Amino acid sequence: MARGQRVEIDGSESVPSFYGKELRFQRERAGLTLEQLVEGSFYGATYLSEIERGQRSIPADLARHVDRALKTDGYFERCCEDVRRARRNGHAEYFERILEAEKCALTIEEWCPTVFPGLLQTEAYAYAVAAAIRPLEPMAETEVKVTARLARARIFEEDHAKPCYWVVLPEGLVLQSLLQPQQMAEQLDRITALVKRRRIIVQVLPWNVGAHPFMIGSAKILTFADAPPLVYTESLHSGHTIDDPALVAGYQKSYDLLRAAALAPQASLALIESAAEDYRNGKQPNRLEQRHLAEQ
Repeated sequence: MARGQRVEIDGSESVPSFYGKELRFQRERAGLTLEQLVEGSFYGATYLSEIERGQRSIPADLARHVDRALKTDGYFERCCEDVRRARRNGHAEYFERILEAEKCALTIEEWCPTVFPGLLQTEAYAYAVAAAIRPLEPMAETEVKVTARLARARIFEEDHAKPCYWVVLPEGLVLQSLLQPQQMAEQLDRITALVKRRRIIVQVLPWNVGAHPFMIGSAKILTFADAPPLVYTESLHSGHTIDDPALVAGYQKSYDLLRAAALAPQASLALIESAAEDYRNGKQPNRLEQRHLAEQ
């Protein structure tokens, strides 16, 4: 797309798009550029443009600023909660900030030692995880959550350059038969397909690697072109977003050390493909043997 080419917004696509289209209409009616409208706020023109295109929700402080500048009598501030609810439909409130951040990130680095990360899950795997966590939940509620989780993976179908997603998977997770063998093969096939399309980088941490920096906890580390990095950690029924620079730097260093302890990407891909083939043939994949490690 040529630089400066106007993109028409489909306000029926989503609640954020609806309000984003209205924001552009009000701004242009007032004869203001993006730069002029954000002047005096803590936000940039690019940030405002992404709000207008429905790619970001509008923060409350920016909504108040916009209402003052456009004389819209608090309209956009009142819309904030509608947009936030629409954004997190099917997701926990504590995940809201990361849900939006994933779409804007330059890089996402993830370590999730107990289940495949949500961005990589197939429908069958997502249902199995949801049912295990909340076995008495009505199916309709589970379906909403699974649909929302699968929708997050659309970032791999969009701009090839963003985000760069790098994940380290424990070997035990690849070999743990959480689903029926054919479904497990399909889950691993999804991961290998994304690797071969050059949408993600995967490394496998061998089960016998010994002590490593992330023996405790999970982490999702996100970096951005126009904002400081974030770290998201999650436990069973809660999540926490970290933006303290010193803590973020500590997580980044630990992740680098974890990555160094894992198998190289090509060896990791071969292991995942082999496990998928075993599942397809009705076999339980074997653990990586020590002699294979010595060959790396």
